[in-house]
Amino acid sequence: MNTIQPFHLAFPVHDLAAARQFYGEVMGCEEGRSSPHWIDFNFFGHQIVTHLSHTVRERRTSDVDGHNVPVPHFGVVLTMAQFDALAKRLRDHNVKFELEPVTRFKGMVGEQATMFFFDPSCNALEFKAFEDQSQLFAK
Repeated sequence: MNTIQPFHLAFPVHDLAAARQFYGEVMGCEEGRSSPHWIDFNFFGHQIVTHLSHTVRERRTSDVDGHNVPVPHFGVVLTMAQFDALAKRLRDHNVKFELEPVTRFKGMVGEQATMFFFDPSCNALEFKAFEDQSQLFAK
């Protein structure tokens, strides 16, 4: 398996203190550098940056396997153990799921566990996991 380089994603938040609490305390992401206008986080080995902005995000959805999933969204493909641990952590912090943890495409190519939720600035996140990691790009 080849080594994957970390991605970098910067996105707007309306409240840095709320972002720090959500990504740091709730999600368990280690905080990196910061300023009064942005905060870096270690997002499962990737770099995300929350930038203070007063942009209001509009919720939009797309039908996937009979579910209205929020778009745009971002997240990480985890192992099943990591997925289960994150779902428990989110429940322990009373995070409201937009789509509860569920197995999608059951018995089909690409079968996966998935969950969707929003951060305090209405940025949609999806985390997924595969029992068989080779299904990630399977057709």
